[in-house]
Amino acid sequence: MKEKKGQKKYYHISAVSEMYDIHQQTLRLYEREGLLKPSRSEGNTRIYSDNDLKQLEVILNLTRELGVNLAGVEVVLNMRERMKQMEEEVNMMLEYIRKEFFEGQEAEFEARRNALIQMSPVKMIKLDKDKEAEEK
Repeated sequence: MKEKKGQKKYYHISAVSEMYDIHQQTLRLYEREGLLKPSRSEGNTRIYSDNDLKQLEVILNLTRELGVNLAGVEVVLNMRERMKQMEEEVNMMLEYIRKEFFEGQEAEFEARRNALIQMSPVKMIKLDKDKEAEEK
């Protein structure tokens, strides 16, 4: 494990192999298949970041626990990436809507955004029961 600037941790392939009880050739296969993309050191040695390890954990969970083959893993990883992109796009759209339509009304926007059922504000009308009874 190596520390680089910004407090990021990097791991050599041998350390990752031991940590996850996986053969180094399997890690190389995952890289060839495009499932993992470790960085390279100046000496062209594979170095894995914490993000790479999270990705590896997903891959191992899919293969070991759920029995998904590598083609299926690729599909799942692509879907996860697409979902992240869509979430970012939705958040950007919400931010745009907040700025355009709710400038100065941030509390109302947050209340609507966090509501279980999205409803427009309802104006309260006071009913006079005596008057209503007379009309019947």
